[in-house]
Amino acid sequence: MKLYFMGICGTAMGNAALLARAAGHEVLGADSGVYPPMSRVLADAGIVAYDGYDPARLERLAPDCVVIGNAMSRGNPEVEWLLDSRALPFTSLPAMLHTSILCRRRNIVVAGTHGKTTTTAITAFLLREGGGDPGFLIGGVPQDPPTGAHLGSDSDPFVIEGDEYDSAFFDKRSKFIHYAPHIAVLNNLEFDHADIFRDLADVQRTFIHFSRIVPRNGWVVRNGDDRNLDALGSMAWTRVVRVGVGTANDVRIDGFEEFPSGSSFRLVWKGHPWATVTWSLTGLFNARNAAMASVAVALSAAGPSSGEIPAVPPPVSFSALGRFRGVRRRQEVLASGPRITVIEDFGHHPTALAETLASFRLRFPGAVLAAAFEPRSNTARARVMQNAFLEALATADEIYLGPVSRAEQLGSDERFDGPAVARSLVSRGRRAESFANNQALFERLVEGSAGSAAGGGRRVVVFFSNGSFDGIVAKFAAIAQAVA
Repeated sequence: MKLYFMGICGTAMGNAALLARAAGHEVLGADSGVYPPMSRVLADAGIVAYDGYDPARLERLAPDCVVIGNAMSRGNPEVEWLLDSRALPFTSLPAMLHTSILCRRRNIVVAGTHGKTTTTAITAFLLREGGGDPGFLIGGVPQDPPTGAHLGSDSDPFVIEGDEYDSAFFDKRSKFIHYAPHIAVLNNLEFDHADIFRDLADVQRTFIHFSRIVPRNGWVVRNGDDRNLDALGSMAWTRVVRVGVGTANDVRIDGFEEFPSGSSFRLVWKGHPWATVTWSLTGLFNARNAAMASVAVALSAAGPSSGEIPAVPPPVSFSALGRFRGVRRRQEVLASGPRITVIEDFGHHPTALAETLASFRLRFPGAVLAAAFEPRSNTARARVMQNAFLEALATADEIYLGPVSRAEQLGSDERFDGPAVARSLVSRGRRAESFANNQALFERLVEGSAGSAAGGGRRVVVFFSNGSFDGIVAKFAAIAQAVA
């Protein structure tokens, strides 16, 4: 089949295009400004990516199906031509993945408000380290496994990040509804994506729909400490394993400790010691990610026909976790030295910011903790979570607020109010500023870090954004490394 991907240079679209190519399809596509790194990866795979959208070219290419990414909307010239002409069939990316790959595999689908990318990467990594050849599609850039997409063997599981965001402009169902889970991992559940969900109950509703397609011989691996997941009920139609720190969980995280070089914890399966893990990742949230992934891997080895939770879990390659390097832009250290450390994090939800900053307090005791935050996601740039962001950022010593992305699309009473947040933080004794552009923020950070370095002491600067911060992160890291 000849498949044409609209928005092919996006991480998910590009990796899916690579999977389709590996599955034997002819693949091509287009994007608005063909850009690296995905453009280079596609070219190396022999996939042509056209620059810009052109209905006449699309008609001439005559693919068997057009895969429309969820970044596409009405007004795109190729979208409008497809709707006007009805000349070619089209589908969403999640629907294409189901039809082409997932419908015939035993899938491990990792869902949750936070930690999906890291947990998906850990699951794929452990399966590979155990000698399997799993397929996987990771919504970020992992360091382990060494690529974000792999078709794998049909006889092995397929691990995929299960996003609750909508599938396409014409399909407002959550992506994970298409993913045919055999094992559904429910890491956590909070209100997010305020542009498509009305409230927490609305998010819980789509998670209920997701859990209902887990087969009776499958598994739900859920965070047993998360009360928001209780709204999903007992899920009596399948088997449920609860994971967490609480004593009522089937698999418990015990003895968590954090130190500058990483963290350690123990896992207890049905009251019996299972594993002790020491690794380079920090934060209880990452220990939970590892626990959820490990349980999913163990259950996948148990097979679809096993009954209740095994009294003795199948073996998991826990020693490999000591080599796991994580995912790019997830607490990624870009510069490090005795005077200054620079970290980039994909965090764009208040809980993610709060948990990461709390972890850094333990990891860097006595350091000045500076948080730079770019309100860029559809939820972060709106006012709906402003107070929650304020509380999370107040755990830092210094706060630098970037401009609201696409601010002109929101009314003044609808968008995140950076100056107001900064004033509130100052009233709490924090050093806080809001900036009209990221270049000004960058200059102030350089100024502040130079002063801190001259005065002695350690400084940790963390950038929180799901975007690029207009390129200032790499620039600042390079300057910091020279004086670190």
